Amino acid sequence: MILQTEQLIGHIQAGIEEKKGRDIVVADFSNIPEAICQAFVICTGNSPTHLQALTDSVEEFARKGAGVHPAAVAGLRNAQWVAMDYGTVIVHLFLREVREFYDLERLWADAIITEIPNLD
Repeated sequence: MILQTEQLIGHIQAGIEEKKGRDIVVADFSNIPEAICQAFVICTGNSPTHLQALTDSVEEFARKGAGVHPAAVAGLRNAQWVAMDYGTVIVHLFLREVREFYDLERLWADAIITEIPNLD
């Protein structure tokens, strides 16, 4: 991954941790030429309201830390799976049961998967 992408991921991770997002995973696609982006950042929230707070926090940390805004944010209406498109990085914020159902980590098993320990 290029340095700017790594820095963006760091700001996204900080935004997630600020609002107590759980089970953060970074899927690095730099070894997959046909991938749609360079990385996914995936995490779990415990309610639709929590996912909305996580979305706001990620937006704030990415804007203040990296000077970027998402090109698109989808899923806020139902807030069960929110996707935030930062171009090189796509952030996926899930409710636990929805994350388990879609299992993006397994779907992209060719990626380099890094699990970030929960803060507590």
